[in-house]
Amino acid sequence: MSGFSGSIPSVTSEAGLTDPLTGLGNHRRLLDRIARLQAERSHDPAPFAIGIIDLDGFKPINDLFGRAAGDEILNQVGLRLRASVDGDSEVTRLGADEFAVLLPATFSVQQAQIQAGQLIEILAAPYDASGRTVQLSASVGCAICNGDMTAEMLISKAETALYHAKRSGRGRVAVYSQQMEDAAKRVTRLEQALREAVARGEVEPHFQPIVSLASRRTVGFEALARWTSAELGNVAPSVFIAIAEERGIIGPLSQLVLKKAIVAATQWPGDQFLSFNLSPSQLVDQNTGLHIRSILDATEFDPCRLEIEITETGIMSDPVSALKIISDLRDAGIRVALDDFGTGQSSLGRLREFPFDKLKIDRSFVASMFDDRASEHIIRAILAMCEGIGLSVVAEGIELESQARRLLQLGCVDGQGYLFGKPVDAFSTLNLLRNGPDLAGTRLAS
Repeated sequence: MSGFSGSIPSVTSEAGLTDPLTGLGNHRRLLDRIARLQAERSHDPAPFAIGIIDLDGFKPINDLFGRAAGDEILNQVGLRLRASVDGDSEVTRLGADEFAVLLPATFSVQQAQIQAGQLIEILAAPYDASGRTVQLSASVGCAICNGDMTAEMLISKAETALYHAKRSGRGRVAVYSQQMEDAAKRVTRLEQALREAVARGEVEPHFQPIVSLASRRTVGFEALARWTSAELGNVAPSVFIAIAEERGIIGPLSQLVLKKAIVAATQWPGDQFLSFNLSPSQLVDQNTGLHIRSILDATEFDPCRLEIEITETGIMSDPVSALKIISDLRDAGIRVALDDFGTGQSSLGRLREFPFDKLKIDRSFVASMFDDRASEHIIRAILAMCEGIGLSVVAEGIELESQARRLLQLGCVDGQGYLFGKPVDAFSTLNLLRNGPDLAGTRLAS
């Protein structure tokens, strides 16, 4: 027999079941409604659905426009959700920018996907916040109650689906499946192993050379995190960096790798610089600059030899915070580079608003420069623009000699890619430098 495990919660007071901001039900109201619905259907266990809705990119609204504007938008979200469902459905606010919708008449995965997609469309329309027009997207995770399942289990499954929806991008819908649960367990296992690895200092920096395209002389190295687990083997950076970002481990991980990278770089020639990537979440943490400067002080490494790379996407998550951190780093003598240029959500105006020292041309333009005329024209335009505003340029993803030669002809000074070397550990990097600075063995004619 299906149904909620345990007795139906008693309603002690309406106020205890109501969200004070929006007037919607709260988490307790949702639990109560799920339990009552299951009790009503105990003899005829028809399935039903729940959808958990999370507003994408809501935090910057409070930061930019103030909490009152944020509260105004949350009220409008509640009104839209309530107006979009029938009288048998229940809309609740679970907290912050997360809402839930109980859908008693939704019986299948396909129905849940359709209804959740309609909710996303409704929430995507512009909002008025104290005279300002704001546009947001929303992600939805759904779960179907079909069989023995507690209310908390059902909500947990919808949260798992929401996690997968948000990992897929903004404005997405995901409906819970067992495959999602298995994947979530794998992620949790990886997370625990990564936390232990960071605590034990087992994540290492590897270094990829950045070279002068004309002389092929190494001018610096980019540090890249690598993790080999005794239990799991080599874990791809794309996997563990994403987990570190999502689960709040990226700060300690980044500090560990940066410190090891700087210690290694102290053995390099004094004209070699170290380049290091910051994650988007580090650009909203005002302690980021302090952590970096403390590592520099502890290792006595010259700040002028350190270059911090950030992405356009990282800037857009919180431009005000990012600008403060970038300015603090440059005030300390650290150079700042804009990575993956041309692939993010930023605009050319960001180059005027933010004090960058260098720009890195994304590898996608380099890879297609001979097959797609537009890519070469974009590279030309980037190089001309950077010359005009005084920015250095590095082209990423160079794998062919023909690419290196063409980039040099177009005026690109420095390059990086497998043509010049794959990332290797600190010991191998030091051997490369001791064996000579000329990685490619020949010079290119200007």
